[in-house]
Amino acid sequence: MSQQPENPSTQYEVGPATLAGEPVGPLPVVSVPVPAALVSAQIPQRIPRWLERIELLLRVMLRMYIGLAVCYAPWSPVFWDQNPIFLRYPTLAALAGNGAVRGLVSGLGLLNLWIALQDVLYRRKG
Repeated sequence: MSQQPENPSTQYEVGPATLAGEPVGPLPVVSVPVPAALVSAQIPQRIPRWLERIELLLRVMLRMYIGLAVCYAPWSPVFWDQNPIFLRYPTLAALAGNGAVRGLVSGLGLLNLWIALQDVLYRRKG
Protein backbone atom coordinates (compact mmCIF):
# COMPACT_ATOMS: atom_id res chain seq x y z
CA MET A 1 0.00 0.00 0.00
CA SER A 2 1.44 3.34 -1.04
CA GLN A 3 2.29 5.91 1.59
CA GLN A 4 1.70 8.79 -0.82
CA PRO A 5 -1.65 10.24 -1.85
CA GLU A 6 -2.92 9.22 -5.26
CA ASN A 7 -4.23 12.62 -6.33
CA PRO A 8 -2.15 15.70 -5.44
CA SER A 9 -4.95 18.03 -6.62
CA THR A 10 -5.73 21.03 -4.45
CA GLN A 11 -9.45 21.12 -5.33
CA TYR A 12 -12.12 18.75 -4.06
CA GLU A 13 -15.76 18.51 -5.07
CA VAL A 14 -18.48 18.36 -2.46
CA GLY A 15 -20.33 15.04 -2.81
CA PRO A 16 -24.13 14.72 -3.21
CA ALA A 17 -24.41 13.14 0.25
CA THR A 18 -23.61 16.51 1.87
CA LEU A 19 -26.29 18.28 -0.18
CA ALA A 20 -29.23 16.28 1.19
CA GLY A 21 -32.11 18.70 0.74
CA GLU A 22 -30.86 20.69 -2.24
CA PRO A 23 -31.64 19.94 -5.89
CA VAL A 24 -28.98 18.08 -7.87
CA GLY A 25 -27.03 20.41 -10.10
CA PRO A 26 -23.44 21.52 -10.62
CA LEU A 27 -21.43 20.79 -7.52
CA PRO A 28 -19.44 23.60 -5.86
CA VAL A 29 -15.65 23.28 -5.85
CA VAL A 30 -13.85 23.82 -2.54
CA SER A 31 -10.18 24.82 -2.61
CA VAL A 32 -7.99 23.20 0.05
CA PRO A 33 -4.36 24.31 0.50
CA VAL A 34 -1.74 21.55 0.26
CA PRO A 35 1.51 21.90 2.27
CA ALA A 36 4.67 22.37 0.18
CA ALA A 37 6.32 19.40 1.92
CA LEU A 38 3.58 17.11 0.59
CA VAL A 39 3.99 18.40 -2.96
CA SER A 40 7.80 18.01 -2.85
CA ALA A 41 7.40 14.45 -1.56
CA GLN A 42 5.80 13.52 -4.90
CA ILE A 43 9.12 13.84 -6.75
CA PRO A 44 10.55 10.33 -7.29
CA GLN A 45 14.05 9.77 -5.95
CA ARG A 46 16.70 7.89 -7.97
CA ILE A 47 18.44 5.00 -6.23
CA PRO A 48 22.22 5.52 -6.18
CA ARG A 49 24.15 3.37 -8.66
CA TRP A 50 26.49 1.98 -5.99
CA LEU A 51 23.51 0.74 -3.99
CA GLU A 52 22.06 -0.99 -7.05
CA ARG A 53 25.40 -2.72 -7.70
CA ILE A 54 25.78 -3.89 -4.10
CA GLU A 55 22.23 -5.25 -4.17
CA LEU A 56 22.98 -7.09 -7.42
CA LEU A 57 26.22 -8.51 -5.98
CA LEU A 58 24.50 -9.76 -2.83
CA ARG A 59 21.59 -11.25 -4.79
CA VAL A 60 23.90 -13.07 -7.21
CA MET A 61 26.14 -14.35 -4.41
CA LEU A 62 23.14 -15.66 -2.47
CA ARG A 63 21.69 -17.40 -5.54
CA MET A 64 25.04 -18.97 -6.39
CA TYR A 65 25.56 -20.18 -2.83
CA ILE A 66 22.08 -21.70 -2.67
CA GLY A 67 22.48 -23.20 -6.15
CA LEU A 68 25.79 -24.85 -5.29
CA ALA A 69 24.45 -26.16 -1.98
CA VAL A 70 21.33 -27.62 -3.63
CA CYS A 71 23.42 -29.18 -6.41
CA TYR A 72 25.81 -30.80 -3.95
CA ALA A 73 23.37 -31.87 -1.22
CA PRO A 74 21.80 -34.94 -2.91
CA TRP A 75 25.20 -36.48 -3.61
CA SER A 76 26.64 -35.87 -0.14
CA PRO A 77 26.38 -38.99 2.03
CA VAL A 78 26.57 -36.96 5.23
CA PHE A 79 23.70 -34.68 4.30
CA TRP A 80 21.49 -36.93 2.16
CA ASP A 81 22.00 -40.50 3.36
CA GLN A 82 22.36 -39.77 7.08
CA ASN A 83 19.69 -37.10 7.26
CA PRO A 84 17.63 -37.40 10.50
CA ILE A 85 14.39 -36.83 8.58
CA PHE A 86 15.16 -39.69 6.21
CA LEU A 87 16.24 -41.93 9.10
CA ARG A 88 12.97 -41.29 10.90
CA TYR A 89 10.74 -41.92 7.87
CA PRO A 90 11.98 -44.94 5.87
CA THR A 91 9.43 -44.44 3.08
CA LEU A 92 10.74 -40.93 2.48
CA ALA A 93 14.30 -42.28 2.61
CA ALA A 94 13.49 -44.83 -0.10
CA LEU A 95 12.03 -42.08 -2.27
CA ALA A 96 14.97 -39.74 -1.64
CA GLY A 97 17.45 -42.51 -2.44
CA ASN A 98 16.06 -42.74 -5.97
CA GLY A 99 18.49 -41.34 -8.56
CA ALA A 100 15.74 -39.43 -10.36
CA VAL A 101 14.86 -37.52 -7.20
CA ARG A 102 18.51 -36.70 -6.60
CA GLY A 103 18.82 -35.53 -10.20
CA LEU A 104 15.69 -33.39 -9.88
CA VAL A 105 17.02 -31.67 -6.77
CA SER A 106 20.39 -31.11 -8.44
CA GLY A 107 18.58 -29.71 -11.46
CA LEU A 108 16.87 -27.15 -9.24
CA GLY A 109 20.31 -26.11 -8.00
CA LEU A 110 21.55 -25.76 -11.57
CA LEU A 111 18.48 -23.70 -12.40
CA ASN A 112 19.31 -21.38 -9.50
CA LEU A 113 22.88 -21.02 -10.82
CA TRP A 114 21.52 -20.27 -14.30
CA ILE A 115 19.22 -17.55 -12.92
CA ALA A 116 22.18 -15.95 -11.12
CA LEU A 117 24.24 -15.98 -14.33
CA GLN A 118 21.38 -14.52 -16.35
CA ASP A 119 20.93 -11.77 -13.76
CA VAL A 120 24.59 -10.78 -14.08
CA LEU A 121 24.52 -10.84 -17.88
CA TYR A 122 21.21 -8.98 -18.12
CA ARG A 123 22.37 -6.22 -15.76
CA ARG A 124 25.63 -5.85 -17.69
CA LYS A 125 23.69 -5.16 -20.91
CA GLY A 126 21.27 -2.75 -19.23
